[in-house]
Amino acid sequence: MSTAVTVSVVGVSYAAFNPDKAEKHAREVASRATCRTVDAAIVAYLALHDEAPRRIDDLTGFVDGDISAYRIVDGLAAGPGCQSHAQR
Repeated sequence: MSTAVTVSVVGVSYAAFNPDKAEKHAREVASRATCRTVDAAIVAYLALHDEAPRRIDDLTGFVDGDISAYRIVDGLAAGPGCQSHAQR
């Protein structure tokens, strides 16, 4: 009896779980986190060099990973997961 109940619960849980939606959400969260990381790297660069970075390549030593999808606009990170300047 307990085996049948366990299998039913697992089947219902899997049916309620939408893997595509979960993956999309995970990617959005990761993008926002990466945008904050790029913003933090901009601040670190500024503190170390007494001037803002001009190109995203200036931040390579401050961030692990690929940030090539980002750019610097008005001293802030712009790219996937970043809020537009109008929203800030």
